Amino acid sequence: MVGALGCAGLAVPFVKSLEPDASVAAAATTVADLTGIAPGMQMTLSWQDKPVIIVHRTPEMIASLKEVEPQLADPNCTVPQQPPYAKNIYRSIKPEWLVMVRVCTHLCCIPLFKPAPGSVEPGWDGGFHCPCHGSLYDLSGRVYKNVPAPRNMAIPEYRFVDGGKKVEITAMYPEAKLC
Repeated sequence: MVGALGCAGLAVPFVKSLEPDASVAAAATTVADLTGIAPGMQMTLSWQDKPVIIVHRTPEMIASLKEVEPQLADPNCTVPQQPPYAKNIYRSIKPEWLVMVRVCTHLCCIPLFKPAPGSVEPGWDGGFHCPCHGSLYDLSGRVYKNVPAPRNMAIPEYRFVDGGKKVEITAMYPEAKLC
């Protein structure tokens, strides 16, 4: 009995030592200030060693999302690459804000943000271009047809805080796959 109590007394501190420390818990979430991002601009930050892009979309960018739907492989976001609240053409809570893990779903490259129409090829409406293998995504991170990338880019779980002036990225959507 004494031996069992002694083992239990040693096991509890050992198991507690395996829990993440405060710095790991702090890195699990990231808060980004949106007030300095003008319409049409973007900010990239690191979250859990992944690049996350936040884009403040203009009304023209938002309008282009409908126009490109026939060219997209998964325009209705049927593959679970985003939380249910972002399963829409904007892939976001608010149409003007895109919060996305900026990783190509083909080989984990980091696609370039190319918002200007015609900046990648004639007829390009703006979006993300992965120059490594030519994958293309629209301004919601939805993948085009006939490119190497197999699915839309991932949307993390997030929420707006501080009256919508900040966004808190909290977790990777469990069903999403990066590459």
